[in-house]
Amino acid sequence: MTQPSFVHLRVSSEFSISRGLLRINEIIENSQKLNMPAVALTDLNNMFGMVKFFKKAEAAGIKPIAGTTLNLKSHSGEPGEILCLAKNNAGLKSLMSIISKSQLQQENGYISITFEDLSNCAGNIIVIAGGPSSNIFNLAKHNKNQDLKTELISFQEIFKDDFCIELQRVGRNFEEEFIQCIVPLASEFLIPVIASNDAMFSQKEDFDIHETKVCINTGKTLNDSNREKLFTPEQYFKSTKDMSNLFGDCDPDTLITNTLAIAQKCNVTLTTDQYFLPEYPVPKEHDFNSFLSELSKTKLDEIIESYAQDKQEIYQKRLDYELTQIHATGFSSYFLIVADFIQWSKDNDVPVGPGRGSGAGSLVAYALGITALDPIEHNLLFERFINPERISMPDFDIDFCMDKRDMVIDYVGQKYGKSAVSQIATFGTMAARAVVRDVARALGKPYALGDRISKMIPFIPGMTLEKAISSQPIFKKMIQDEEEVSEIIDLAYKLEGIARNVGKHAGGIVIAPGSIADFCPTYFDPQSNSLMTQFDKDDVETIGLVKFDFLGLRTLTVIDRAVKTINESLKEKNEKILDLNSLTLDDPKVFDLLASGRTTAVFQLESTGMRELIRRLKPTKFEEIVALLALYRPGPLESGMHDEFVDR
Repeated sequence: MTQPSFVHLRVSSEFSISRGLLRINEIIENSQKLNMPAVALTDLNNMFGMVKFFKKAEAAGIKPIAGTTLNLKSHSGEPGEILCLAKNNAGLKSLMSIISKSQLQQENGYISITFEDLSNCAGNIIVIAGGPSSNIFNLAKHNKNQDLKTELISFQEIFKDDFCIELQRVGRNFEEEFIQCIVPLASEFLIPVIASNDAMFSQKEDFDIHETKVCINTGKTLNDSNREKLFTPEQYFKSTKDMSNLFGDCDPDTLITNTLAIAQKCNVTLTTDQYFLPEYPVPKEHDFNSFLSELSKTKLDEIIESYAQDKQEIYQKRLDYELTQIHATGFSSYFLIVADFIQWSKDNDVPVGPGRGSGAGSLVAYALGITALDPIEHNLLFERFINPERISMPDFDIDFCMDKRDMVIDYVGQKYGKSAVSQIATFGTMAARAVVRDVARALGKPYALGDRISKMIPFIPGMTLEKAISSQPIFKKMIQDEEEVSEIIDLAYKLEGIARNVGKHAGGIVIAPGSIADFCPTYFDPQSNSLMTQFDKDDVETIGLVKFDFLGLRTLTVIDRAVKTINESLKEKNEKILDLNSLTLDDPKVFDLLASGRTTAVFQLESTGMRELIRRLKPTKFEEIVALLALYRPGPLESGMHDEFVDR
């Protein structure tokens, strides 16, 4: 008879920032290679990688199991880890909710949940206890047998058949004693038992790399005799045969079959084919579509009332076309939401940019004041923004004054509810130059050595160690000739690109139709006092939440201060004050200044190469500034198109 396949139900990825090494791709590839039908992702106190994990697993034909490892305060108040897996979508929602709650209730950076929090998920999650950091393990270790029985009974009463015990043999202290203690009790109380390996990395040989990552994140060095060694070389992604041999004396068929049975009970699906927009409050007599139509037509009439009749008809025809596409794609409320907070900004002295990106091609956006550039006058295409043949969420890049951007975010929070508005997490990775320094420090090498190696790597966006070695012969020779350098580079190469820390997206804001935690777990950073989605911007959009870009632009702040300073002077002289909106786009003095190349601190026109191109082209009209920005990109520059344009 064929032995049932073992399923890894406790796996930490790189998103368990302080401990896991496994990339999402590696988890799936290992599962495929070992013919495992399913695998769980159970990062500590988070679900950062869940969406990526589901997409990769489903594409590979592997069943993904959504889970997490949480710090649980027991009845005695003592914390210990508990492993939780979602049985269904309700269970996933419950886990996201308690993760989000635990983030907000953390004490001195320690994140935990209560037994009551966990109990609220009963019926929809599977709870697994018995890991070396669990309350059950600790009670057994300290011979508190009665407390141990009480703890087991309390779990079983609440979670019934969804509660089980895990056994681990990874080379830690007290493992065998725990197995001897817990197996009879599990049999007495009819609690299922599973085999577990607490997987942290792919191969046994990866242990040193994993330890290096742990030292980087904890600020320790590998040779520190006082360093707490929490992990062992056995915590690799073991095969079914490995696990069967490991528990050969403990009825391995049952321990392994139980992992498969749990995997079969877990059936979570991710919704990726719809959008969840917040409810914009429209008047009772309107729906989103009718209100957007009325508002944009009224505003457009004000703009074009002085135009000739035939020109008015062109604008009205374009507006009708755009509205038809917006209604069909269901994005009317998106336009209303953006127009509302931009108008609020203008009404409350928050400088707003004129709009950029593909959104400038929309006449509806121009009419509503979202953008300030006439798309018809400048021959801009609406289909670059919303294409009915390839529907995706529109995305306005909106610039706000750096100093007042948070006022707009606060306004949105008040309008739609604080729990519905969140910033977005982003993950800092170990880039080439930084990872070399980190590894050198973790190995206990002198700072000067790490600094010397790091400076050999070109400071260019997208630079990798492989590119640096191939493009820098001196660097390659240094690695070949110096053993210490070779040691650092070998480790750095394996850690390059791994998640190092959690950061905050520069401008992305999510507004949900209700609490964010109903759609994705949230992360609270006590240092910046910021609440963020645990999913990054791509994953947020994958699950259908809508991202709004609130970009802080220093240029707007400088312009605002300059205008106010000028107007104070003009008021004293009883002269007409300066209105930016009244400035024309054909002032020859402006073009003289531009043509001189004196564009330092002018957004997108300040790089050395751009200034040189400006001096050669000598723009005399607005359209030539547009051409400059289009030409100063890798494709046109590499093809020599910019030279042809200048010569012509």
